[in-house]
Amino acid sequence: MTTWKNVEQAIAKRLNGKRLGATGQATADVVSDWLSVEVKHRKELPGWLKDALSQARHGAGERLPIVILHESGQRHDNDLVLLSLADFQNWFGVVNDGYID
Repeated sequence: MTTWKNVEQAIAKRLNGKRLGATGQATADVVSDWLSVEVKHRKELPGWLKDALSQARHGAGERLPIVILHESGQRHDNDLVLLSLADFQNWFGVVNDGYID
């Protein structure tokens, strides 16, 4: 199995979901009862993106740290929300083998 397939499988396991694999159609990589997940695997993520999440975490305290990504001239309905998988699981209760990672 190639690296991106391993990543999709790992995400499916963490989210208690199922990896759909290459279907030849425009489908999600991973699905669960309430999630449709597109997984993107890259050798390295942009530093400014990781820095933004670090900055959000710095002052979050007990709040959920998120980053909102807005493209100039676009509607805010199209903004993207970034948060860590661990924070997502902790806040929304997605469990793996009966416990939150």
